[in-house]
Amino acid sequence: MPDPTPYPLDQLAERGSAQALALVLRDRTLTFEELRKRVSLLGGWLASRAAKGDRVASWAAKGELTCLLPLAAARAGLVHVPINPLLKRAQVAHILADSGSTMLMGTKARLTSLEDEDLPPGCEALDESEIFGLAEAEGAELPPSRHDPDELAAILYTSGSTGKPKGVMLSHANMWLGAVSVANYLDLAADDIVLAVLPLSFDYGQNQLLSTWYAGACAVPLDYLFPRDVAKACAKYGVTTLAAVPPLWVQLTEIEWPAEAIAGIRRLTNTGGALTRELVRELRALFPEARLFPMYGLTEAFRSTYLDPELVDTHPTSMGKAIPFAEILVVDDEGKICAANEEGELVHCGPLVAQGYWQDAARTVERFKPAPAGSRYGGTAVWSGDRVRRDEDGFLYFVGRRDAMIKSSGNRISPQELESAALATGLVAEAVALGVRDERLGHAIHLIVRPTPTALDSEEALVKELKKELPNFMQPHVIHWRDVMPVNPNGKIDRTALAAEIGA
Repeated sequence: MPDPTPYPLDQLAERGSAQALALVLRDRTLTFEELRKRVSLLGGWLASRAAKGDRVASWAAKGELTCLLPLAAARAGLVHVPINPLLKRAQVAHILADSGSTMLMGTKARLTSLEDEDLPPGCEALDESEIFGLAEAEGAELPPSRHDPDELAAILYTSGSTGKPKGVMLSHANMWLGAVSVANYLDLAADDIVLAVLPLSFDYGQNQLLSTWYAGACAVPLDYLFPRDVAKACAKYGVTTLAAVPPLWVQLTEIEWPAEAIAGIRRLTNTGGALTRELVRELRALFPEARLFPMYGLTEAFRSTYLDPELVDTHPTSMGKAIPFAEILVVDDEGKICAANEEGELVHCGPLVAQGYWQDAARTVERFKPAPAGSRYGGTAVWSGDRVRRDEDGFLYFVGRRDAMIKSSGNRISPQELESAALATGLVAEAVALGVRDERLGHAIHLIVRPTPTALDSEEALVKELKKELPNFMQPHVIHWRDVMPVNPNGKIDRTALAAEIGA
């Protein structure tokens, strides 16, 4: 078991050898010595512009600022709120208002897409290209902090099965121990080069940076347009570690890979959905020397389980076992620990459990509850809502989801948020969003709607309006039009009947 002692998050900058590469950007590289100086500079500037505990948001693609902010904001005693760069005005306005952010750093194009009313009172919008110039002009620096590891360090916004995105509160300890855990079970080393393709607003996207730096290794952030961009980057930088979600893995197995791109790959890590047996075979054929790590997690506790690469072939459908610092229990409806092969709810206990939902006590008490009797950690646990079973050898298997969450291309999508956007167009009177299992996407997004009596050319207009208001990953793949929606005995739309009708 690795060292379970948490430290302030910003001390991850101190881990690597001074002259070793820490970060490879599009136009420059940073050694660990340079990383430390830049984190110190950015942290000092942030501390001069905001009070301890203030929330500071970022809304930009991967670059020096977005990569360093998790450490620099933590050093300044601030709370980082990373916003997915694919989100659009309405979602960003909600996150800024809900978090009460006092600063938004983003690309000029994104900032100009916002209206004045989208910024909360007292929130300053700053062009990311100007940040380091301002910091250098002021010249204030901060040494490594001594913050209490239990202090809040970040709020990651994730969609729930109902309502708007909710903010998961992560402490320094949560994020530090998550980095330690992943670096440990992946066996990351100082000579590793990790290609960071996942969004930095996602828990594992951020952890790709943090676990890499904990190991004293080098991260290469990449915003790719096409799958071949990933292969090119692997060849160019000698990448050893590649993480992706199942839809991207499918795309990556369909392109030609140069030999030099494959030669250095030591490990593949999967999150955001289960791998099919066929996809496992294709990945093994493409990367014969790489170790494949299937993983399961939830933002409320970061990561819960992984499957040892040596067992992927013998346990192809298993979620594996608990990662370091996680205790995973299977609990029945009465709160008792389930027997082997008995289906129950996955409950995650231990120091990776987040601090709850930001300013949402009602939803916090629904998901964050006292750990079941028999937990070695005790305290607060995350009751996931996922149904699983554990076999006689301790391996976990996913059974199903209790909520109606749609998971498409590795993104968690709230059906209610999509339905609300459709209703807001005025073109439809009723709307239901459902996920239909799809081999490439995980779930394809189906939207069932009943048009308003006065709507003309509804289908084309609805598609056009949704593209204005929602990010690409939330766009429905199929729209079903109905003259009448089925209702259940309570007079509500019968979602179960609709799901059966479209094969959800």
